Amino acid sequence: MRSDSMDPKGRPEGSVRAGRDLTLGLALLACVGGFATPVPVTAMPGDVAVTPELWPRLESPMARDPVIEQRVDSLLAKMSLEDKVGQVVQGDLDSLTPEDLRKYRLGSVLAGGNSDPGKRYNAPAADWLKLADALHEASVDTSAGGPGIPVLLGIDAVHGHNNVVGATLFPHNIGLGAANDAELVRRIAEATAVELRATGFEWTFAPTVTTPRDDRWGRTYEGYSEDPALVARYATAVVEGLQGPVGSKGFLGADRVVSTAKHYIGDGGTFEGRDKGDTRVTEVELRDVHGAGHIAALKAGVQSIMASFSSWNGLKMHGHHGLLTVILKERLGFDGFVVGDWNGHGEVEGCTDKSCPQAFNAGVDMYMAPDTWREVYTNTLAQVRDGTIPMARLDDAVRRILRVKLRFGLFEAPLPSARKHGGDFEVLGSPGHRALAREAVRRSLVLLKNEGVLPLDPRKRLLVAGDGADDIARQSGGWTLTWQGTGTTRADFPRAQTIWEGLREAVEASGGQAELAADGRYATRPDAAVVVFGEAPYAEFIGDVPHLGYQVSRPTDLALIRRLKAEGIPVVGVFLSGRPMWVNREINAADAFVAAWLPGSEGGGVADVLLADAKGEVRHDFAGRLPFSWPRHAMQTPLNAGQVDYHPQFPLGFGLSYASPAATPPLSEEAGLERLEQGAVDVFFARGNTADGWQWWVGDGEQRGAAPATLPSRDLAKALELSAVDHLAQEDARRIRWKGGARGRAWLESEQSVDLASLPEERNTLVATLRLAAPPQGPVTLSVGGTPLRIDALLATLPAREWVEVGFPLSCFAEAGAPLGAVRQLFGIDTEGQMELSVSKVALGAPPARVLECITE
Repeated sequence: MRSDSMDPKGRPEGSVRAGRDLTLGLALLACVGGFATPVPVTAMPGDVAVTPELWPRLESPMARDPVIEQRVDSLLAKMSLEDKVGQVVQGDLDSLTPEDLRKYRLGSVLAGGNSDPGKRYNAPAADWLKLADALHEASVDTSAGGPGIPVLLGIDAVHGHNNVVGATLFPHNIGLGAANDAELVRRIAEATAVELRATGFEWTFAPTVTTPRDDRWGRTYEGYSEDPALVARYATAVVEGLQGPVGSKGFLGADRVVSTAKHYIGDGGTFEGRDKGDTRVTEVELRDVHGAGHIAALKAGVQSIMASFSSWNGLKMHGHHGLLTVILKERLGFDGFVVGDWNGHGEVEGCTDKSCPQAFNAGVDMYMAPDTWREVYTNTLAQVRDGTIPMARLDDAVRRILRVKLRFGLFEAPLPSARKHGGDFEVLGSPGHRALAREAVRRSLVLLKNEGVLPLDPRKRLLVAGDGADDIARQSGGWTLTWQGTGTTRADFPRAQTIWEGLREAVEASGGQAELAADGRYATRPDAAVVVFGEAPYAEFIGDVPHLGYQVSRPTDLALIRRLKAEGIPVVGVFLSGRPMWVNREINAADAFVAAWLPGSEGGGVADVLLADAKGEVRHDFAGRLPFSWPRHAMQTPLNAGQVDYHPQFPLGFGLSYASPAATPPLSEEAGLERLEQGAVDVFFARGNTADGWQWWVGDGEQRGAAPATLPSRDLAKALELSAVDHLAQEDARRIRWKGGARGRAWLESEQSVDLASLPEERNTLVATLRLAAPPQGPVTLSVGGTPLRIDALLATLPAREWVEVGFPLSCFAEAGAPLGAVRQLFGIDTEGQMELSVSKVALGAPPARVLECITE
């Protein structure tokens, strides 16, 4: 029985949910009232049945405008079939040009997490605006005939306009949830809308109205809270902040942008917190927990809904007619349009990234086909012509898209640069917006422990330590200039302030002294130390983890805190994370402990709360309260308020303050990870993640090498480069490119050894999923436990540029003398010749079809 599926008293989590489902369902039924006898509806073959009567009957908060509807009718009458199909396809700016837009008349272009003007992640704001102008101009060009329909430019502005250098980076949603202030997030949404307008991108894929239930999920920080009521309040505030309140003069006006509620529906409830996984809940729980934010967003007038990658009870959401059409459009009255997620249609059964009429017929109105838009366009055109996609379904989708564009005033709008705020780059990171972000940081901090150390006296000597202290990327997390929030430099954040910089500024202004030493090796003994540490940046499935234990096998941050404490220095721990984590050892070791989440660009907000003023008085009290329950042990997840025998370390809503101090008793330091602590690992690398405690390393010749903190690895090894590449999902594999002429090595390494001796037959082979660009140009070896075997002959038999499974029997390495009882390094690939090899998975398993023959030298 899995410990991760048990509640704190040992009962299955499913039994805990049952009572909550009923309570929530009765509560909603009491609110909406008057339901008829529920009748399940299965609208299309293969659907999981839905029951419309369980859902509230809503109408669009915007009355149909007869002028707009007449204009839609007129446009539809003038549009060719090709024009209509173009409107329901969205391509990524990295995969198209303005000329493509002029030819295919796509309805939308998005800027994906790693897509930027000129393929430069740090392209200046002026380049974004120039590109927006070019795309708009191409979309309305009627020289080839047909109506000119302005393109809608979309982007993931999820914590500010986070793709653009110099923009204000607000705390990620989990931190905003800790602030529990809907008016605050409304103001943040308004500021984000103006910064978006400055660069010409006027449709954001926000807000994320998920309700995360298992904090192992890599997108937990995109959610505001595990509490659906808080999510609903925030959904209303953010949609109205971005678009303006329905009925107001400024609704979808020149200061506003189009918003998107995502991801519909149930993305936060997937089994074991797996991104893109299956949410196995009743329809009542789907509605009350995972639908709360969506229903609130619909009532606020949200204009677009993004379909989720995930499934509900086994059926992919992109192909779910019952939820997309019967519930969302018919029962809940949504009259905007549904956009897919990044090639999400390709994950529907029977579909590919290039063709999926099932998703369109189910209710997706606009394919997000970033790199497959040409094929999707061509195939959709053929599918309408042969009747696979009914013309009525196509017209309905186009009507919805045109309705939103007309409501937004796109048809009357000039070039993006000539619109209000267009080119006003001073609003990016403006003093007012930065002050707002700093306020949000202050209000998001949650105090978990304070043994009389805080607030710190800024007139004394302060040491600031930890690898997160002077790192904007670290404190900002994923979705920051790049998809994963990695690969950036300090120069990419010209208007930002690290936590160290904020502390130093405040201390020096009060007459004290501050010293930065990431490793804690100070030059002058301090009166107190602030240690800033936590998770490295990640996004989406890359952030999925098997448990919530922080640095269980490599407790380097704990060692730093303990060393400073042993030297008699009071220590304040500042923990940066995208989720609650088991950090009991670190909390016990520190004198005070603060959950700072992912605060963004305004590190000074941390100093505002940690430090007293020049007179020793409190400047700002701790106002943050936990938006998620904090685990008692590393496998205590799912953990959500309302469960039977709810027994967290710190409950939902917990937070200490200066005004209401309380002692934090010593916490248990038993992580509950006995199997993992013994080093038992089955999968070493998969879905872009290494197993707990393992890392990719690169090196030249016999040099020790290094573990890249960001990708690509750049000059960490001169003979090769390690970078991210796509296989089954975006950046879920690693590409190793040897330059030739010098020996280069890449391998997986752990600080703790694993026992690979005497494994059962079903686990006695190292199985790797590989893609070789071309045959190797010289000898290639693969090492396990430091023992190499030649594999170039095997690699030469692999089909070029195809993903294949290859097995490397551990018995071969044992025969060659490898110490399999204690292995810290494995899958070490070594060559001097040119070679490009991509790796999607490295795991233990049974031998696949292609296996290395045991020939040793």
